[in-house]
Amino acid sequence: MKKLVGLIAVLAFVVAFVPAQQTPVSQAQEKVTLTIESWRNDDLVIWQDVLIPAFNAHYPDIEVIFAPTAPAEYNAALDAKLQGGTAGDLITCRPFDKSLELFNKGYLAPLNDLPGMEHFGPVARSAWITDDGSTVFCVPMASVIHGFLYNVKIFEELGLTEPQTEEEFLALLQKIKDESDYAPLVMGTHDQWEAATMGFQNIGPNYWKGEEGRLGLINGTIGYNEDGFLEAFRALARWKDYLPEGYQAPTYPDAQNLFAVLEEGAIYPAGSWDIGYFQQLNPDLEMGAFKPPVPAGAEKCYISDHVDIAIGLNAASPNKEAALKFLEWVTTQEFAQLYSNALPGFYSLSDHEITVDNPVAQEFLSWRNECESTIRSSYQILSRGEPNNEQDLWQYSAAVLNGTISPEEAANKVQEGLASWYEPQKNRAK
Repeated sequence: MKKLVGLIAVLAFVVAFVPAQQTPVSQAQEKVTLTIESWRNDDLVIWQDVLIPAFNAHYPDIEVIFAPTAPAEYNAALDAKLQGGTAGDLITCRPFDKSLELFNKGYLAPLNDLPGMEHFGPVARSAWITDDGSTVFCVPMASVIHGFLYNVKIFEELGLTEPQTEEEFLALLQKIKDESDYAPLVMGTHDQWEAATMGFQNIGPNYWKGEEGRLGLINGTIGYNEDGFLEAFRALARWKDYLPEGYQAPTYPDAQNLFAVLEEGAIYPAGSWDIGYFQQLNPDLEMGAFKPPVPAGAEKCYISDHVDIAIGLNAASPNKEAALKFLEWVTTQEFAQLYSNALPGFYSLSDHEITVDNPVAQEFLSWRNECESTIRSSYQILSRGEPNNEQDLWQYSAAVLNGTISPEEAANKVQEGLASWYEPQKNRAK
């Protein structure tokens, strides 16, 4: 009898024990974990505290881990992971050729049929699409916009107003030079890239009419040494009398410090990515912003709304269904609003209506409603050969500002470099 009672007790324990153990195992099997590869290690807290919790409010059973790599190491580390089959489910995509290379090798999945992709227009897709325009392989996340920041206190002190035209802009710079000890325009040429990125590519779209000129270079119907592109070099040359004393020596961080910390300069040719950084450097800095001034007779304005970051699907991901849900969420208005506010100066590329809390960042964003958007002229296709078109623009834009070469000579040098290897321009030159 004692054995029977003992056996019944054991069976009762087993019956009670098994369901209690099975329930959490079943739930764990339903949970999916996604890993995001990225070079934006400075965004870790934003993903952990803002973006991932917002996604989990819709999909609580999909765990998302943001696992960034240092920017300089990202390309090599990602390549090694993809080749070894250890890469995350979601791949943060750099613009243009690097991501196109990953797609062509089969590492990124096509996303043409992803719900929500209709919210991204041709400019937004341009950095993550095949050359023939047939296949998109990353969801565009954000762009940066070019323009000018200015010190509000200095403007008030000198009685200055924001310029609309190039003529007004040059008159403003001359007034600052004549009536104060402030540097009218804060930028150095030591690192070269600023001269092209925040100079030539900032004001240039107003001269070459945005996408019309950029696509003309790709199609071979226009060259760097004529029309709007030549005029942009000439406009850039007019800056050199207004740069800081000894401007050939300062690096990019030097110029940032001169404007934001020391407050010794009135106007800063900017990318919107500087907004949040400047406010961290000097919380007391009062900044305003104005869009690139238009040349005389211009009928419309153009801005460089340059594609910067996107996210794609690892073609070998074992969690494609969950990963696609995440990518679809990235196409929504909710993500656009959250991302653009979490990173002032980085703007959603979707067509959703959003507002940005940071007033300076919102000012940059408002230009999309006033002007046509384009991207930097050298980034799509034109920098695949040697000499590299982007690096040529760095070198010769800096030389124009340094006064060691004329705008016409610079335009000819850049055009000759491109025509030496790029067939549409080579054929045009014959």
